[in-house]
Amino acid sequence: MNRKKLQKLTDAFTRNCKHFNKFEVNCLITLFYNLVGEGVERPGTVIGLDRNAFRNILHVTFGMTDDMIIDRVFRGFDKDNDGYVNVSEWINGLSLFLRGSLEDKMKYCFEVFDLNGDGFISKEEMFHMLKNSLLKQPSEEDPDEGIKDLVEITLKKMDHDHDGKLSFADYEKTVREETLLLEAFGPCLPDPKSQMEFEAQVFKDPNEFNDM
Repeated sequence: MNRKKLQKLTDAFTRNCKHFNKFEVNCLITLFYNLVGEGVERPGTVIGLDRNAFRNILHVTFGMTDDMIIDRVFRGFDKDNDGYVNVSEWINGLSLFLRGSLEDKMKYCFEVFDLNGDGFISKEEMFHMLKNSLLKQPSEEDPDEGIKDLVEITLKKMDHDHDGKLSFADYEKTVREETLLLEAFGPCLPDPKSQMEFEAQVFKDPNEFNDM
């Protein structure tokens, strides 16, 4: 990408970006095009990270291993649902991912956990996510029973209006009381260590960044 185009993109994104300064936006754009590969921008082709490339970054860089959650994170970044994370979605997504306020992160996590997008986290959704994220313990007992118990305990703790499912209001109230429950149903944000390492490397020299 030529310097003039990079400068133009950087200026445009910096104006709309809450959490990154101009230098950081510039580094993230450079990294994006390094990851995507320059590619020839032909009309009708999408320049972006597809699901596999994005999954690889989440897995290798941020240590995420839960496929169901990774898929939801991809959807959270891919706002226009075209199957690619474009450069604008990349900057905005990382802004929340790395620097978002608690409010931003609560909205984002709730959307990740609301698997069918109906505005609630249902018992079934909790069951799927907890079953997915818990280590399979070899034991005599039926593991599903333990997870069902866990769902009931979780509801008791988080379902403030007692309607058998979690609304955003239920979730928000619980997380404000106990921030550790932000990622109650699976890790969908980077842990502090991988976040610091990512920022240290990318904001030093994005061309040196190696996620593979």
